[in-house]
Amino acid sequence: MGYKTFEVDTMRDKYGPRKGLEGPFNFLGRVLYYDPKEGQYWDPRTDFYVEQAEMDQLNRNLQKLLTTS
Repeated sequence: MGYKTFEVDTMRDKYGPRKGLEGPFNFLGRVLYYDPKEGQYWDPRTDFYVEQAEMDQLNRNLQKLLTTS
């Protein structure tokens, strides 16, 4: 049996709530907000929506990190 430790998530101190958006969410150090009207994640650093293929890759990387020990 193994375990993983994670750094304290301070992104909520730097990124606050945004009107009309859900989040912020931390995807392996990348801060994203979910826009329910558009059905997509929005990156505040680039001011662009994240492509679905990129979100799929982020989710795979996150799942891999959480399942490997």
